[in-house]
Amino acid sequence: MAGRNWNKDRATKRIDAKIDALKDIEIKEYVRDTNLANLSSTVAYRVDGVHLYADILNMKDMLAVTEIEGETCHKRTLRFLNLHYRAAYRIIARVDAILVDFHNQRLHSVVTKPYDGEAKRVHRAVATGQLIIDVLAQTGEDADHPAAKVRIGIDTGKALAVNNGRRGHREPLFLGEPANHAAKRAGGGTATGIYLTNTARKAIGLAEVTSVDSSPLTTAEIEKSQNEAKLEVTAADIVKEWQEDLKSNPIGAFEFSGHTPPYATLDIESLSAKNSRRQEAATVYGDLDGFTKYVGANIVTDDGAKHVVRTLHVLRSELDAVLHEDFQGHKVRFIGDCIHGLLVEGTAQTTDTQETISNMTLCAGAMRSSFNVALKRLKEKGTDASSLGLAIGFEFGPMNVTRLGMKGDLIRCSVSRGVLAAESEQSRCTGRQTAIGKVAYAKSTHGVHALFGDARVRTDLDYETAVNEMAGKDDKSARASKAMAASSLLQPPSAAAQPFSFPNRPTGPAKPDGFA
Repeated sequence: MAGRNWNKDRATKRIDAKIDALKDIEIKEYVRDTNLANLSSTVAYRVDGVHLYADILNMKDMLAVTEIEGETCHKRTLRFLNLHYRAAYRIIARVDAILVDFHNQRLHSVVTKPYDGEAKRVHRAVATGQLIIDVLAQTGEDADHPAAKVRIGIDTGKALAVNNGRRGHREPLFLGEPANHAAKRAGGGTATGIYLTNTARKAIGLAEVTSVDSSPLTTAEIEKSQNEAKLEVTAADIVKEWQEDLKSNPIGAFEFSGHTPPYATLDIESLSAKNSRRQEAATVYGDLDGFTKYVGANIVTDDGAKHVVRTLHVLRSELDAVLHEDFQGHKVRFIGDCIHGLLVEGTAQTTDTQETISNMTLCAGAMRSSFNVALKRLKEKGTDASSLGLAIGFEFGPMNVTRLGMKGDLIRCSVSRGVLAAESEQSRCTGRQTAIGKVAYAKSTHGVHALFGDARVRTDLDYETAVNEMAGKDDKSARASKAMAASSLLQPPSAAAQPFSFPNRPTGPAKPDGFA
């Protein structure tokens, strides 16, 4: 029994240290050819740009091609994504846009050029969106790895670009309404096509529509944007380069092994197609509810924008620490203001299902407790983010984790039916709720079952509530957590450690640890 637990004093020390490190934040205006790579955590840029999201609609179908979610299902899905990742990566580079993120089936890119006109940028984004649709319609291989069906969402406006990473892997993250609204248009339905917000439509002289999610651009409207944009590359060019790249750098067969728990010890940066992990585990999504509105209300002034940057980094850092340090799980990715992670207990060969689900439940409670402490400490130090909430969803099932994409620039990926279900559970929550997936609920202990009830959702589920109610129903993991906390209070003060000295020898470059 692992005995994971959360401690308020420990969390408060982490939070205070993070807040102190973010005292001095600088807000800059994005100017021509500003390099947004490797941003410091204390620097942010206001960027006027067009945000493009592309959702691969048939990824869910790929995960459902077999009745049982076995290795074959996961191998097919990961190869399917890898094929299309490579093509999309090449498109974004050739049209001189910014690749922000590619998380499972969802691509986010930003068009900042040309600098002298919003309409020109929107036309270029539309042309790029159609290029993505045209190319991904040709980058399948066979019935097992089909062409991608794509839905594009586009919006335009100012967003805040900040650092989306640490430990040697920094990339830009864009916060604000245009990114959020473009994502919603891409995820707004099951029909393919290009969908613009009314703001983006107005920028290129199109009439507003009542329902943006059911009003794709017409062929004539797309052709007009293509003529205005005059992209320097065609679908045929990209497909040819993609085919040549596959010959030169073929995608290896996916090979899976189980990781010996906990996931905290997994080096994701060492993973590749032939060195991937797969086992039954829990996966979690924790999303900052109300954050886009919070950004919109604060992005105009420098002082307000500084509060946004501080809030984001403090909250995400603490959610990551709860998962990784307190409960020995592992962050897969930060996706905007959301954290996606994994947790497992047992052995590499056999997952302890109930302990995994119970510890994931306790971890979810601990995330909310840390979130509440962080909001309090932020406010006490001058940053009021009390309008924010935290929506949490988690599920259990066969999980994989690997890295996909272009050689030298691989992207973390964990995709499964359970991952999609966890994201769906999180989406149905308000900022005060935590939801458990159907599979996790069915396989959980009586303590977890009673905690959530038939609706599988609980409001204001913090750590104390979870650990006490679960322990009261004889949940072994909760009892172990309480016992661990009690024993730590009884420990005598430890003697000071002897000084540690390093051997006097030259050192070489160190491999960066971690990602995102």
